[in-house]
Amino acid sequence: MNENDVAAIFTTLKLAAVTTIILILIGTPLSWWLSQTRWKYKVILEALVAMPLVLPPSVLGFYLLIFLGPEGPLGMFMDWIGGQSIAFTFEGLVFGSVIYSMPFVVQPLQNAFTSIGSRPLEVAATLRASPLDRFFSVAVPMARNGFLSASVLGFAHTIGEFGVVLMIGGNIPEETRVLSISIYDHVEMLAYDSAHLLSKILLIFSFVLLVSVYSLNRHFSIIKGK
Repeated sequence: MNENDVAAIFTTLKLAAVTTIILILIGTPLSWWLSQTRWKYKVILEALVAMPLVLPPSVLGFYLLIFLGPEGPLGMFMDWIGGQSIAFTFEGLVFGSVIYSMPFVVQPLQNAFTSIGSRPLEVAATLRASPLDRFFSVAVPMARNGFLSASVLGFAHTIGEFGVVLMIGGNIPEETRVLSISIYDHVEMLAYDSAHLLSKILLIFSFVLLVSVYSLNRHFSIIKGK
């Protein structure tokens, strides 16, 4: 393992952490609205959120690259305000990762909010709790398993990204090179020992992360049952 590999690990962890925080901040109100609204066209928004699940990463990455590039909407806006395009930057990676990992955060949260039902919220309303109070005092605590699952899935999915980050971030050391790209580079250079080491780190980390979330979900379920 060389310095570039270590830098790739730290870049990957930073990307996953920043992306997960942004996804929770954006996904929570979106998931709550989707779980409560009776808007007949909400299926369209749900389909848009779920698109990264079925789109090939290269296709999604290509259109994100166009969107972020100098001739794209965001690129032209950045140029208009005197900024620079965020394509092939860490900020661009964050933007693409938020879009790509969105369904892995929104769907668990939406399911958690839906499973609460209307009864606890109606009881809180009879106690004159405002909609905001009902959300933070009733909905959020009761959906804690959903928040845990959403955070872990969003974090783990971001760590494993390849196609999207390669398309919009390239392979710039200490800037946009993440762990999955480093593994690919080692395989291309026939450095299988290095690729195996990095892959093993990613495999063990993912396994421990998933075991932890299942254990915590089981623990919270037992407490809730009591």
